[in-house]
Amino acid sequence: MKRWNTVLGKVVLCVCEIIVGVLLMADPIVFTSGIITAAGVVLLMMGAFTIFKYFRMDPLDAQKEQGLAKGICAVLMGLFCVFQREWIITTFPLLTVVYGVVILLTGIMRIQWAADMLRMKKEQWYMAGAGAAVSVVLAIIILLKPFKSTIVLWRFVAVSLIIGAVIDLVILVFINQVKEETLPDSKGDGMYGNNK
Repeated sequence: MKRWNTVLGKVVLCVCEIIVGVLLMADPIVFTSGIITAAGVVLLMMGAFTIFKYFRMDPLDAQKEQGLAKGICAVLMGLFCVFQREWIITTFPLLTVVYGVVILLTGIMRIQWAADMLRMKKEQWYMAGAGAAVSVVLAIIILLKPFKSTIVLWRFVAVSLIIGAVIDLVILVFINQVKEETLPDSKGDGMYGNNK
């Protein structure tokens, strides 16, 4: 049961990456504006809750937590995100760097996945390794920003997310197919069964 929950979690993550990639490809500015607005709304809610909590607490405890100052800062940041999202997008093309860092981190997670499979002597480790290599290369390209147009860079980020997610889904399907075929003979030989 735990194995299926892990697989399901990875599938959901891959599907989310594909959706984000498709939305970025369709209209990167609108999608990023939506993300910034959503972040602003979350900050507003957190700030309002922190301020409310400050006035409900004992004065000495409230003084230690500095809840009023934190709440006001969160509310101001939230208002800025909601009402100045276009300014954020035009002033900070570094948002593409954030996407690049996310892809790089997922690539590093895939390196871990490949290394784990290699150490457990699973024949299909090279598939996870290839996925990790692709993710890292795409992330490095995004972070180096060799594109003249920001729109081209956004599109490349979108394609990178989709490619990474599709590679993960293929690996998951292949590995689970191998697991099912070897399950009766595995006798508890590790997480993936004995695929030698």
